[in-house]
Amino acid sequence: MPMRRKGIYVLPNAVTLAALFCGFYAIVMAMQQRFDLATLAIFAAMVLDSLDGRVARITKTQSAFGEQMDSLSDMVSFGAAPALVAYEWGLHSLGRWGWTAAFVYCACAALRLARFNVNTAVVDKRWFQGLPSPSAAALVAGFIWLASDAERGWDAYLSPSAMAWLMFAITLYAGITMVTNLPFYSFKDLRARRSMPFISVVLVVLVIAIINIDPPLVLFTLFVGYACSGFVVYVRRRARGEPVSVISTSTDEPEEQGLHR
Repeated sequence: MPMRRKGIYVLPNAVTLAALFCGFYAIVMAMQQRFDLATLAIFAAMVLDSLDGRVARITKTQSAFGEQMDSLSDMVSFGAAPALVAYEWGLHSLGRWGWTAAFVYCACAALRLARFNVNTAVVDKRWFQGLPSPSAAALVAGFIWLASDAERGWDAYLSPSAMAWLMFAITLYAGITMVTNLPFYSFKDLRARRSMPFISVVLVVLVIAIINIDPPLVLFTLFVGYACSGFVVYVRRRARGEPVSVISTSTDEPEEQGLHR
């Protein structure tokens, strides 16, 4: 029998490549000082990243190649792109402090993605271990989107130097939170096909209407709330005496015992 050559599934990987393009496009736009387009490209990558896995499951085209491709795409779209956009937007004015913060974010995104890949089998699906990289990218890009809005007149309240240091703090916070063991709700236990009360549809409409009032401010507020939710869950579990870790012990690394509690 002739050996059958292995192929790849086009549809889910096409969505992943589209997300990768958005990350690359964000970097190019940042180099041209078009930060409005750069931030929108990062948000578009977030949407596409949430779709590729669902497309693969619906079409039954999951593959190891697709998983690795997704991780590499995430590294560009949610690791390198937000770090470089933040640096071009304001961190460059801080000298070595600026590029150090951008590198810390980029390195933490790589570490977070690598840990996610090796701990997939032992992590509670309802929670993320550390802030997920798309949410960290949304926090950085959301601040740039909000601060770049000229109509808000930020320059009347904060100097460019102050805005740069705020960007420094947010970039470091997003990067370091990615590699913590804090539990962040994953929303993976929500099922869109499950029957829901009618009030749920009304709430969705209200959320969309509220976001439409002031998209940069509302979305950034939501990103900040989610980025802080891990600390709230951690403190609440500690106060109740409940386990705070979403992972027991890595099955492949026995020497990691006790590191995730």
